[in-house]
Amino acid sequence: MYQAIVFLPLAGFLIAGLFGRAIGSRASEIVTTGLLGIAALLSWVAFYQVGYAGQSTTIELFRWISAGSLNVNWTLRIDTLTAVMLVVVNSVSFLVHLYSIGYMHEDPDRPRFFAYLSLFTFAMLMLVTANDLLQMFFGWEGVGVASYLLIGFWYKKPSANAAAMKAFIVNRVGDFGFLLGIFGLYTLTGSIGFEAVFGAAQGLAGKTMEFLGYKVDALTVVCLLLFMGAMGKSAQFLLHTWLPDAMEGPTPVSALIHAATMVTAGVFMVARLSPVFEYAPIALQVVMFFGATTAFFAATVGLVQNDIKRVIAYSTCSQLGYMFVALGAGAYSVGIFHLFTHAFFKALLFLGAGSVIHAMHHEQDIRRMGGLAGHIKFTYAMMVIGTLALTGFGLPFLHIGFAGYHSKDAIIEVAYAAHGAMGPYAFFMTVIAALMTSFYSWRLIFKTFHGEPRWAHADHGHAHDDHAAHAAHDDHAHDDHGHGHAHQPHESPLVMLIPLGALAVGAVFSGVVFAKKFTYEDGIKGFFRDSIFMRPENHIIHAFHDVPGWVPWTPFVMMALGFALAWYMYIKRPDVPVQLAREHQGLYQFLLNKWYFDELYDRIFVRPARWLGRFFWKKGDGWLIDGFGPDGIAARVVDITRGVVRLQTGYLYHYAFAMLIGVAALATWFMFSGGVGGAH
Repeated sequence: MYQAIVFLPLAGFLIAGLFGRAIGSRASEIVTTGLLGIAALLSWVAFYQVGYAGQSTTIELFRWISAGSLNVNWTLRIDTLTAVMLVVVNSVSFLVHLYSIGYMHEDPDRPRFFAYLSLFTFAMLMLVTANDLLQMFFGWEGVGVASYLLIGFWYKKPSANAAAMKAFIVNRVGDFGFLLGIFGLYTLTGSIGFEAVFGAAQGLAGKTMEFLGYKVDALTVVCLLLFMGAMGKSAQFLLHTWLPDAMEGPTPVSALIHAATMVTAGVFMVARLSPVFEYAPIALQVVMFFGATTAFFAATVGLVQNDIKRVIAYSTCSQLGYMFVALGAGAYSVGIFHLFTHAFFKALLFLGAGSVIHAMHHEQDIRRMGGLAGHIKFTYAMMVIGTLALTGFGLPFLHIGFAGYHSKDAIIEVAYAAHGAMGPYAFFMTVIAALMTSFYSWRLIFKTFHGEPRWAHADHGHAHDDHAAHAAHDDHAHDDHGHGHAHQPHESPLVMLIPLGALAVGAVFSGVVFAKKFTYEDGIKGFFRDSIFMRPENHIIHAFHDVPGWVPWTPFVMMALGFALAWYMYIKRPDVPVQLAREHQGLYQFLLNKWYFDELYDRIFVRPARWLGRFFWKKGDGWLIDGFGPDGIAARVVDITRGVVRLQTGYLYHYAFAMLIGVAALATWFMFSGGVGGAH
């Protein structure tokens, strides 16, 4: 069964990729979606068998690498942590496949699109079922390649190509750290298999190694290098710049990659390596610092974005920060819980946004929307459910609420209860981020669905994006819906609404149903067993249930405050935001330009690199090597031959004259040489 779960998406990729043109778009869609549906169904079965019935297992498939003392077998590691990820990856991927049938129906390259989606899913499954660091790295790079292909799917659009390359290159920076971390673990333990590494972890605590000429704590350095990989993949502060740009891909891609799966790979990796991180407390503090900073930073930028997908992208970035706060505090199961619930409501929000873009004839700017609630009622209801889940709507005194309430509020309490210097900082940052999350989420709802319809006046002639690329790709605009000024926004087809409904169920119930298994000591022990390791002295799970009574209320108050502020500024007094932006122009521009990180990186890294490249090209290669090397020699040869060529005129009397001179010269030489010889 487990082999089927992992390899069905691969089969879908091969069929759609190799035979897509032959069997046609519709067949490609049905095959890939059908295979993923089966995989998703089996994943839930596996989730029950492994999590509840306790049937963890490892399945060896074949010998992969054998070199000296390094023996790597291709093995599927099936434990509760894997099972949770299987459910998330396959369920969301299946729903995204289904949704794409409707969303991409105008695109001529559908077989390629569905092949890429299935390839991505396969790579992600390889990552989560890995039983050693090399196989994990294979999946890690596989999702990187697939995300590059998907973000740059409309490859005739320069912005899509740039975004795909940016994602790929920023991730290379993180992957460099990840690789060094893998090498470090191999050096320390002599193995890359999880069992061997985890077994040796405790003995490595306190050991030192030489790194860049300094004596440093071995595990701390290795864990920080591994976390660097997680920072790239999970778009954490400093390596976050690729995520918002990745919205250039089709909307279903954003839902799959940037909500549920690829960006959570870093979180999964840290949780999987919990036996190593547990013995590196300094590294955990660093994880917590970056998580809290990301949660705050991304939320501030989300406040002022106007592209419906970018608001949700920054929200994703911020929520990933929350997950790392929980991991940094040692509450691994709570971080994974938020990963699990977040997958449902964030995929719901992205696909809901896709439905809005579809209704608006491919308009993405929320300033050109408004008053849509009456036109696309189902999409509106789904977006509100997603927003309630994201903002963590719930009743603290009854302990019931939407998915986000159970997982996100648990993280805020964990931050309060965390030991170490970063605890108070993380608590403060996550609470402020909760306020901003609520504000920008409701701002999106109010500006999109409420108020005056601004689309009636807006010119739909300019295709703002997503499917503008179709027109560019196809060289003919698609008039299936009769895109134009007079048309009313329309609800999406059923094939796009069913996935929204299914995800909404997850957004409402995934928190309350699974809270016991992820956030209570007894539940975690019985459910996760050995798949997550916590040292006996790590009492964070117990501690966060004993926080003072006001702590669980803080996120609730922040959520309500954010809602009230958004209502006041976008429903009651829409003139206030405009006035505020005018009065605080500096701050507004600072946030609108994403803290100027892109400009900063351009100045620090991109321009010097380009200058250096240009210098080596023009001066090093052109002037020095070519000038004095091959080109120099060739030029001298050409000069000489040019002189010789002048002698070759083609006139007979020139040649006769040359022969005469030659004979005269020869006779003279004979006379003189003979004469000298005769004198002796």
